[in-house]
Amino acid sequence: MIDDLERIITYHQATKHNLDRYAPGPHGLDWATQPDPFRRYAAAPLIKLDLIEPGDRPPYEPAFAEGRLPVQPLDRKSMSQLFFDCLAISAWKKAGDMSWALRVNPSSGNLHPTEGYLVCGPIPGLCDSPTVCHYAPKSHALERRVEFSPEIWEAMTAQLPVDSILVGLTSIHWREAWKYGERAFRYCQHDAGHAIATVSLAAAGLGWKATLLDALSTDALSHLLGVFDPQDAEPEHPDCLLAIYPQGKNGIEPAVPEETIESFRGFQWQGRPNRLSPDHIDWPMIAQATVATRKPATRRIEGTVAPAANPLNIGPADISFRKIIHQRRSALAFNGQTGISREAFYQILMKTLPGPGQFPFNAIPWPPFIHLALFVHRVQDLDPGLYFLVRDPSQTKALQSAMKKEFAWEKPEDCPEGFEFYRLLTGDAREISQQISCHQAIAADGCFSLGMIADFEKPLKEYGAWFYPRLFWESGVIGQVLYLEAEALGIRGTGIGCYFDDPMHSLLGLQDIRYQDLYHFTMGGHVEDPRLTTLPAYPSNL
Repeated sequence: MIDDLERIITYHQATKHNLDRYAPGPHGLDWATQPDPFRRYAAAPLIKLDLIEPGDRPPYEPAFAEGRLPVQPLDRKSMSQLFFDCLAISAWKKAGDMSWALRVNPSSGNLHPTEGYLVCGPIPGLCDSPTVCHYAPKSHALERRVEFSPEIWEAMTAQLPVDSILVGLTSIHWREAWKYGERAFRYCQHDAGHAIATVSLAAAGLGWKATLLDALSTDALSHLLGVFDPQDAEPEHPDCLLAIYPQGKNGIEPAVPEETIESFRGFQWQGRPNRLSPDHIDWPMIAQATVATRKPATRRIEGTVAPAANPLNIGPADISFRKIIHQRRSALAFNGQTGISREAFYQILMKTLPGPGQFPFNAIPWPPFIHLALFVHRVQDLDPGLYFLVRDPSQTKALQSAMKKEFAWEKPEDCPEGFEFYRLLTGDAREISQQISCHQAIAADGCFSLGMIADFEKPLKEYGAWFYPRLFWESGVIGQVLYLEAEALGIRGTGIGCYFDDPMHSLLGLQDIRYQDLYHFTMGGHVEDPRLTTLPAYPSNL
């Protein structure tokens, strides 16, 4: 029998883009079946949240380190702020008669497969009893799905700090598959990773911390979030659960006992999910990947993380953390001229490094498995060429042995101490970066672009096929930090999900599946599209 590991590796290989063919997908967009980007639960009681316009506080840099912002009380205002800063609409765009919403959490193709849920005890001004709610971003409101007993909540949170809440994330694979076909499962995992980062950073802005509770099984999580029965609507697949609690509670091993949520399946859930499309196309490979990556109950993964190099903090001291979060956009085109300083470039890269107390990477319990291969185009005082950032220093020798022998592996001038950043080749990398990123000019016209290279085979064999999405989650978390760093420096970034997998491996000399390319990203001086008009996120309220 084929086991889950073989199934997910088969999926990964079959969904690679190559120079002579793209992964299977629809031949065109069937606009009649375009999915509704907003899931709603009809007849579920609605709890409106407060809309809080982003202000000047807190400042940007302190929010990324634990213990530097005051802890806010758990109440209606802070819960409104949390969801406003992680999953809300950030703006509307309009072109002619068409309009569409942008969100704080980015998404491949702006299709937004990720749904958010709140599981909490009584919260002043919000709810009087423990409850499970679905977040409705278009209304900035919570849809109450079920209330349950204080005894169950106390049992669930016995191993969590006082004033903890839970935030769950799910994916509707059809939303991405409508446009991208078989590769959509990958993109849903990217988006989940971005959402993990937005939740973590939104919590950080409140003086709280988010921690991934990764011991639960997929079945238990589906029961807890109430998504085990699609009710003739498009199914939501449980991704993850995060505990959110006040900073300063280090040393606690947060967990939710699986047996305490067995009863959730039998609750009287309120609301019926809306159907997003009148018809669908089935993609068997996505179904195969979904089944193969269903997670059993496990022990919580623990990993040691080396202290990150200290960021240079070269940006403006008074920049607003929340304004950066809400102004984040995906660039559509770059001008091919803008450059950044070497110091700014190092600042960006150092913010992608995990370390104790470093948001948003402190939400992830496993050691880093993602490294960055960079095409440098326009960085002052840094030669154009191919570079590599090792995010886990213990992997440096293994990566060197796996890649081309002719690579220099030289540290460039003024490279910060303890920073595992290397020059591999010097030369104009614009053409090859554009070619590998599915011939997209945006990969060549920016300051730099990069591919995220995963230590792929080892963690899958060690933990199981269920770890496959988590590699994409880690890449999404990195991508979100890159987005915010670009905005903070006055440029713009964008994730690139379309790239030629094996040609990238060939460029680096990677010859098997020990390491795999999982995500691309680029940033530079963006060009605004004059045909688009930007409208407020919630125009009738702010």
